[in-house]
Amino acid sequence: MTDNPIEQMKVIQKNLTRFMMMYKFALHEVETKIEILQEEFQLLHDYNPIEHTKSRLKSPESIMKKLYRKGGASSLSDIKNNIRDIAGIRITCSFISDIYRISQMLQSQKDLNIVSVKDYIKNPKPNGYKSLHLLVEVPVFMSDREELICVEIQIRTIAMDFWASLEHKIFYKYNEAVPDRLLKDLKIAADTAYELDLKMEQLQQEMEEIKLAHQTESSLDLQLLISNEKFKIPDNLLKLVSEGLGQI
Repeated sequence: MTDNPIEQMKVIQKNLTRFMMMYKFALHEVETKIEILQEEFQLLHDYNPIEHTKSRLKSPESIMKKLYRKGGASSLSDIKNNIRDIAGIRITCSFISDIYRISQMLQSQKDLNIVSVKDYIKNPKPNGYKSLHLLVEVPVFMSDREELICVEIQIRTIAMDFWASLEHKIFYKYNEAVPDRLLKDLKIAADTAYELDLKMEQLQQEMEEIKLAHQTESSLDLQLLISNEKFKIPDNLLKLVSEGLGQI
């Protein structure tokens, strides 16, 4: 490295920018995968299991605060190896079954390396927190090399997300020194939210059964819906696909 202080700062800035860009690109890759799964599921099943998504990159300041709590680091490689949630995306679903459905679809992606799966739904945290966490490595192709970059994916229901948001606000307000009474109430609220999730799941299953019971062959509208445009299926194409079903 040059002895010129200005040039040194330029090199440092360039390296940091490149470091953060890799996480931005990795996050974009995961977002694209999720968008594809959303559209495919909507077209094939007339149902979208994802209510909404939210992504974020930790700021350099947040990265350093977490790094100090973990004992520090001596290089960007150390940061990469020790801070695994620099890039994160949260997927919010309507139902618990959707969480596991989306998780399975993501885990089946061949170019995603699954580093860990933490199921805080089946094994909630002591405070009542529930969510499914996937830590994945995404290949990012830079101009001179390929890097595997970690992205944390959190999948939860609307009720779980609402509780987590409330819990975060309370801890921020009390600077993490939350009174015991509030901690107990938060745990009760988490249990109540989970009971609501279970009841909504039951109602959704009953509605699906009613929907299937009322379907008849005459009510089926055999059309293709691509990019919000409907296409009539020619009889010859329908026959061709029907004959090919036995070969799949």
